[in-house]
Amino acid sequence: MSSPAKKRKINGANSLPPPARSIKSFFQGQATNQSCTKEPDVTEQTLSDEALARKLQAEWNEQETTSAAAQDTPTDQDTNSPPSIPIPSDAPPAPVTSKNTLSLQSASGTDDTISLAIPLDQSPQAFDASHWAAELKSHWVTQGGDASYALLTRAFVLANATTSRIKIVDTLVNFLRILIEADPSSVLPAVWLATNSISPPYDELELGLGGSSISKALKKIYGLDNAGLKMLYNKHGDAGDVAFEAKKRQSFTLVKPKPLKIKGVYQSLTKIATSKGTGSQEAKQRIVEKLLQDARGAEESRYIVRTLVQNLRIGAVKTTMLIALARAVLYSKPTDGGFDVRPRHELARLKKEELAEIYNNAEELVKASYARHPDYNDLVPCLLESGPAEELLVRCGLTMHIPLRPMLGSITRDLSDMLTKLQGRTFSCEYKYDGQRAQVHCDEKGKVSIFSRHLETMTEKYPDLVSLVPQIRGESVSSFILEGEVVAVDRDNGDLQPFQTLTNRAKKNVEIGEIKVNVCLFAFDLMYLNGEPLLDRPFRERRELLRSLFVEITRHFTWVKSIDATSADSETVLEFFKSATDVKCEGIMVKVLDNEGKDDGQSRNTDCGDADEGTPLEMKGKPNQKPKEKGTRRKALLSTYEPDKRLESWLKVKKDYSTSSETLDLIPVAGWHGQGRKAKWWSPILLAVRNPETGSLEAVTKCMSGFTDKFYQSNKDKYAAGSTNVISRPSYVEYHGSPDVWFEPQEVWEMAFADITLSPTYPAAIGLVSEERGLSLRFPRFLKIREDKSIDEATTSDYLALLWRKQMERASVEDGKAEADEQE
Repeated sequence: MSSPAKKRKINGANSLPPPARSIKSFFQGQATNQSCTKEPDVTEQTLSDEALARKLQAEWNEQETTSAAAQDTPTDQDTNSPPSIPIPSDAPPAPVTSKNTLSLQSASGTDDTISLAIPLDQSPQAFDASHWAAELKSHWVTQGGDASYALLTRAFVLANATTSRIKIVDTLVNFLRILIEADPSSVLPAVWLATNSISPPYDELELGLGGSSISKALKKIYGLDNAGLKMLYNKHGDAGDVAFEAKKRQSFTLVKPKPLKIKGVYQSLTKIATSKGTGSQEAKQRIVEKLLQDARGAEESRYIVRTLVQNLRIGAVKTTMLIALARAVLYSKPTDGGFDVRPRHELARLKKEELAEIYNNAEELVKASYARHPDYNDLVPCLLESGPAEELLVRCGLTMHIPLRPMLGSITRDLSDMLTKLQGRTFSCEYKYDGQRAQVHCDEKGKVSIFSRHLETMTEKYPDLVSLVPQIRGESVSSFILEGEVVAVDRDNGDLQPFQTLTNRAKKNVEIGEIKVNVCLFAFDLMYLNGEPLLDRPFRERRELLRSLFVEITRHFTWVKSIDATSADSETVLEFFKSATDVKCEGIMVKVLDNEGKDDGQSRNTDCGDADEGTPLEMKGKPNQKPKEKGTRRKALLSTYEPDKRLESWLKVKKDYSTSSETLDLIPVAGWHGQGRKAKWWSPILLAVRNPETGSLEAVTKCMSGFTDKFYQSNKDKYAAGSTNVISRPSYVEYHGSPDVWFEPQEVWEMAFADITLSPTYPAAIGLVSEERGLSLRFPRFLKIREDKSIDEATTSDYLALLWRKQMERASVEDGKAEADEQE
């Protein structure tokens, strides 16, 4: 019998060429004729498939009847047997009990009606996790026992349906509680899936899926053609939404898929990521297609595809998941958990301030553990065994060759602001070099690992630094973790090179003998020494250990240049700042040397990207419950090393935006979904200059600085989904990335910036100053909308190139003056 796929009626037989590399570029530039822009006749497609299925069903029924009759009377035919009755085209499919018989199944339905009914967005004090866990557990037993992906999809749908961060956290808390009580083994894979990743960043495990793999799977599994896929994407603009609509239109399937499991989906993703070598692309393609084929319901299809393209869009960030984990184990524990939980009715009777304190204590422990040991593979099992206790910091604390999340500095706009904040305190001013932050680990056996600020492994990128470690390690040093800035240098004269020079180094398979860009490591902190963490030591002590126990090697390894001062030494600090910018540093870092006073928790900000993330949700927008008395002591400033925190004990003072007398008039052309507090807005925004020769718009920078909340809201309203201001990817915008939304170019924004740099990412003015690189802006900042200008009056690529040349000329003149001064 012929395959149904061969008989299926296909829309648009004269299909277009296969898709390009990314799913968005697949839709870009396909020259479709007028007939292709029409929406495919979905009714005709559905009826063709259904009619074919019914025909096959009738044929199989007839075969089964004949076979059964032959078995009953092998020698004589039973003349009284009823004949096969053809199925009317409008009749429902007949139930067939034979194992070999095809049966029609609804593609949009789901058997897991329990998951769909669970009110995961309830308050955790009101949510009865044990009741739902028992129901689901008995349901899952009939399907293998593991937690279904339908439950995770339910959590995603509810989280996506609200902009309230409290509701999002509550949804994740209740979802995790059910898993903890019903299927603890699914908690870890669920956490990975909900955080849009499959491994910690230093493991370098990536899906490696091109957009073409997704588009091929959508066409094959859901019966779409090129025109249908393009139409859906132009309408919805999100790959997951395309899958949702395509699944809804697939009214019937011939094979009932097995329900997806949370563990199964995660295992499929790891198989995709680990598939290497010959035939790996075909293997990955089969896995993607199997996932889409087994998805039950349009929502599962939506989130499978969003997971594959790694853009869940549920409004949850890293800190949200850590908060949810901490709260979940306050309410629920596995049957073999070695900790106690308080009954939810008992927690429900507490005052808001008391509940907030319990929440905050648990959250701080979980976040502190993750900041020191950012790997859910270790954190989640420890949390399920010991709960949110101090033991967590011991079992999942600072570990060699696992990067801790770096401490970050608060931004100040100028020196006077910095001196005001640190009035009366002793601090260190350090050059803020224009390089790449590096975290260097070395154990007792001499194994060296180097990690970036974003925890990515850079060991292969800097083999020269790896070979340098035995020389810089003093005799009394057996193991250490230190932090510094890797800067490109001229070995002959020691001059510092710009960051762009450093980017010319390859990232992998670098051979020492072939290195053309030399570097120097400027060390500034020591976090671990001879098996002992130093995070709780004052900065003055950590710095002293670093400088006394390690060996300086000129132009290879040294310390950041620094001076110690107080707020009374304003002239000295100003001269130091000028000297930093004169040697092409970004500015200075200012760090408190010693702990002062008792920490009241007010100087900390837990999430480096969002001030609100560190505040208990129940207390947001409310005054402190214990108001300070007039004239009380000022905030305590800690000089300890606080991973993944921004404290005012570390301040960075960069070149002020006013150092550039020029501003640019740029055109906003696209945006991304924000993170944390900004999840409901577009942030960052992609901006472009105008090419006067071709008329195209060339991307020059992303900006997320200078906007107020009021502006963010009005901008989101202006470029809301479905409005005429939001368009499909325009062919006239030059940019290789994939923003979440494209804007109709219609505004001009005045932008300030520190300086202009060569860029491998942005195509602005490419060919005018370099054949291979365009130009971009450092530290762009929004000033205002230019209501008096049209996009035809926006800054051109020619003018941008002119400003870059002037900047280079000024730098050359300043270098000449500096050289002349040295000779005198």
